[in-house]
Amino acid sequence: MSADALDRQIAIPKESLLETARRLASEGFDNLHCITAVDKNESIELIYILYSINKHACVTLKTQLALDDLAIESLANIWKSADWLEREVYDLFGVKFLNHPNLKRILNPDDWDVHPLRKDFSRPDLIKKLRL
Repeated sequence: MSADALDRQIAIPKESLLETARRLASEGFDNLHCITAVDKNESIELIYILYSINKHACVTLKTQLALDDLAIESLANIWKSADWLEREVYDLFGVKFLNHPNLKRILNPDDWDVHPLRKDFSRPDLIKKLRL
């Protein structure tokens, strides 16, 4: 199979993430390169970029989380890089990664009760504090 055939995006339900990640890891996708999120107004889209060094191939997994259920299984037990990547998404978007070994804020102050990359974020008082 050519590398081009393996460079693809796959949309999956959140319930399939852990199983899909385990399968891809067993098939040689040894690097979780990035996890990011996009606030789509009615949902948060999670985007996982996986890379196989031996296959020179990239797979992007996408899944949607309803705003009233921002919880999904952690991938930190599959790829160590998920540890900090999931913490960033938690901190900035409020996604809770279930069974994460150390889910706490990584960028923003611990006492913040908001997630600044969400579209509903509106706390100019916090922004002013950070500029001082």
